[in-house]
Amino acid sequence: MDDRQRYDRATAALEPPFAVLDLAAMRANAADLVRRAAGKPIRVVSKSVRSRPLLERILAMDGFHGLMAYTLPEALWLAAHGFTDILVAYPTADRRALRALAGDAQAAGQITVTIDSPAHLDFIEAAVAAVQPRAEIRICMDIDAGYIALSGRFRAGALRSPIREPHEAADLAADLAGRPGFRLTGLLAYEAQIAGLGDAPPGNAARTRAIRLMQSRSAKELIVRRGHIVNAVRRLADLEFVNGGGTGSIERTAREKAVTEVAAGSGFFHPRLFDFYRRFTGHPAALFALPVVRRPTLDSVTVLGGGYLASGAPGPARLPQPYLPAGLRYVPDEGAGEVQTPLLGQAAQDLRIGDRVWFRHAKAGELCEHFDTLHLIEGDTVVESVPTYRGEGRTFL
Repeated sequence: MDDRQRYDRATAALEPPFAVLDLAAMRANAADLVRRAAGKPIRVVSKSVRSRPLLERILAMDGFHGLMAYTLPEALWLAAHGFTDILVAYPTADRRALRALAGDAQAAGQITVTIDSPAHLDFIEAAVAAVQPRAEIRICMDIDAGYIALSGRFRAGALRSPIREPHEAADLAADLAGRPGFRLTGLLAYEAQIAGLGDAPPGNAARTRAIRLMQSRSAKELIVRRGHIVNAVRRLADLEFVNGGGTGSIERTAREKAVTEVAAGSGFFHPRLFDFYRRFTGHPAALFALPVVRRPTLDSVTVLGGGYLASGAPGPARLPQPYLPAGLRYVPDEGAGEVQTPLLGQAAQDLRIGDRVWFRHAKAGELCEHFDTLHLIEGDTVVESVPTYRGEGRTFL
């Protein structure tokens, strides 16, 4: 029985659209992440999962410890439900959430917030000034891990922190040390130009060579610079963790002595954008099904909905992938539609009204922003249906 038959049989009683997670595929992906981490703990990136029951399942597996949240309200909610060691990986400007954190010693002991400038510290101090008694706030410093060349004329990597050099990190650490009520506990440096950029893109040999050259040079530069930054900050603070990497760079980042843990999230679901890496091959685990509602021609069908576009620079790579049956493609001038999506290809000839077309999202966590429930499949059976954040009535962006 192939995957399409399994999924169709498992979900025969469900009415599409709906989303599923293949548990065997997710477990295989998780095991490979642990293998690639080579003994270093993996912090689970919640934005790529967005389901409390799934986060619990993942953290129960060997090799995973702690969460990387994306907003402070999310972290507070997770802590209230028993999750521990939560790093909020993005700076917050939520005054209400900061006051809640400062006023809750138990939550403050489990949550670390990220900053990259004295302005963040000023903002937090002002936000929590009236909180009494005030819990100590754990702080992580975000470091720019981007690659810069040609005297600054070329840059690869996300525009995140302004802190790039060891002396800049040391200055911020010294500033923080002089402010009561804060404790610097960690460093974060995410190399998006390696972890989030596939080095085997299809159809463009010159671009592939350029990406691989940039990533090689970036990795060499970063291992030295990150090590110097960590040494400079450790002279001023007793760091509990140094976090780096992501699904696409785990084995590279884990080799750095300065890094104590790596992060991963997309690797559990293995969305479409993670098909284009040489160093690992994942198993598509998270899918959504749309029903065939029209047959305009012999070799075309129309499915309900489907316009679940991924964030980032717009383009075809941000569209969901028609996955099963294989061989379907978008109509170039329509793409993925708000209400309906036409698809072309020989595979359409065998589809009938009511049949399912299975899609993969381009990214991981954004799938759960479109569905209240993930149906968990084991073999050819739905063994459990679990809520997403959306299904629990929680939105954090």
